Amino acid sequence: MTEIKTLVQIADQNGHTSAMMTREETLEAVAENSGAWVFNGEGQMVQPAQLAEADFGTIGTVRIVPGLVGGL
Repeated sequence: MTEIKTLVQIADQNGHTSAMMTREETLEAVAENSGAWVFNGEGQMVQPAQLAEADFGTIGTVRIVPGLVGGL
């Protein structure tokens, strides 16, 4: 059986990178971008633990973006 992959978009100061990743690869990308905000395919912000429990067959695009910091 083929492992399910989902589209993962990782944003940074230069734009973004898109890749098809397995659950394990996606969770590794989240871990490598600590402090980043993670959104599921419905645009809801999720915690890494929630992402690990998600059904990757229906999750849609995962977006990993730098966290916003307010103030001067």
